[in-house]
Formats: sequence, structure tokens, C-alpha cells
Amino acid sequence: MELAIPRDRQKVAGLKCELLLTTGLRSYSIRNRIASIRSKLVRVLRMGSPDNDFRGWYSSRNLPHYDAPDAIQFITFRLADSIPFHLTRQWKKELEHLPDSEQSQALRMRLEKYLDAGYGCCLLAHPAMAATLRQSFEFYRDARYQLLAWTIMPNHVHILIKPSYSLPRIVQGWKTYSARWALQNAQRLDLQLPMGGFWMRGYWDRFIRTEAHLTAAMHYIQENPVKAGLCRTAGEWRWSSAWAG
Repeated sequence: MELAIPRDRQKVAGLKCELLLTTGLRSYSIRNRIASIRSKLVRVLRMGSPDNDFRGWYSSRNLPHYDAPDAIQFITFRLADSIPFHLTRQWKKELEHLPDSEQSQALRMRLEKYLDAGYGCCLLAHPAMAATLRQSFEFYRDARYQLLAWTIMPNHVHILIKPSYSLPRIVQGWKTYSARWALQNAQRLDLQLPMGGFWMRGYWDRFIRTEAHLTAAMHYIQENPVKAGLCRTAGEWRWSSAWAG
């Protein structure tokens, strides 16, 4: 995982050069051009790449997503074998009678209940794997996001962040880093990898709208191991921001 890439350095150098060439000119159009160059330069320096523009509301794999700076996000992603595909398809069919606004929430409740039952290889229960995933959360902490709460369950992850960087790229960074580590160390540690890929494609996200919503999200994340029967209190679960150790 690197903080900068050569293309970014070239872009910064080019913008600085263009800024120097135009600064001495005084026409209205040139002044506007200078302001535009300065804006692009600040964005490149802050965000690490000019291609990381926030997308706002968009859909991916039939799921709505909201990608915007400083919008606190409750994110869930899971291992590829954590829920059988035929079950997801069956549940969607069973929920078709509900209004569109209710189908997503009802499906999510079923998915989360099934995840907590611990289906699949549950690779994230391996201490070295969980520690690697936690390390990926810490790598860009305070650089690309504020890390507010998190918990690593045996087959899925809940995490709450306040991003200053494109959310899809943040999640992809966590997935890529952890999956690569698992593949490189599977034989040495005798890891049982998920069938049909490592991480399930995509992720679920909800942006936090109110203080009450924030409190509820943090409570859900920290209490999830207790709810799943993995520990008696949130502070006992090592792979969580609530860990008291």
C-alpha cells in the first residue's frame, strides 16, 4: 500500500509549471484559469489522485451507495462464502411483495442474521488474518478517513468511518491488502480460504444522518460479537474498537 503513485507526482509537477507560466498574466480569463489550476493542485495534494472524485448517489450491483466527503459511513463487507447465493436469490423472491422502500431493509436483516450464525470458512476468526485486516484499517487512518468504530466478525466486517477520500477506493484498499496477505500466507498458516473468491463483491453502506443514528450504529458495531454469542461483553472481543485489552 503506497501513499502516492508516479502519475500523481507528474500531475502535481505539471500543474505547478502551468501555474508559474500563467501567474504573471492579468486578463480575466487567465485569472479564472489560475484559480482552476490552483483548485486542481489542492485536490491532487489532498486526495492523492485527481481520479478520486466523489460520486454522490449512485447504484452498483442493485445497491444504492452514497459517496461524499465527511459523510459518516456505516460499512459492512463479507467473505465470498459467508452466504450461499441461492439463499440470497430465494430471500429476494420472498420479499418481492414488499414496497421497494422496505425490500432492502428486510433483506439486510435476513443477511445480517445469517452472517452472525457463522456460515462459511470464517477465515477472519484466525488471529493473524484478523490482525492483518485491523492493520489495513490503521494504515490510512487520519489520512483518508477518521476511524470511529469497527469490529471483525468471523465472516464479515462492520466499520464506521468519516471519509475524506473516495469510499469505494477505501473499501477496495482494505480488501486488496487483506486478500493478498491471505493468499501469500495461506500455505504457511494452513488457512482455509473462501470458495469462489475471497471477498464478496461490493459492500453495504449507510451514511449517518443524525446523532441518534450515529449512537445506534456504534452500539450495533460494538455489540455485534455479543449478539452473535462470541463473547459476554463488547470489551472482551479482541477484534473490535471496543476491546478493553
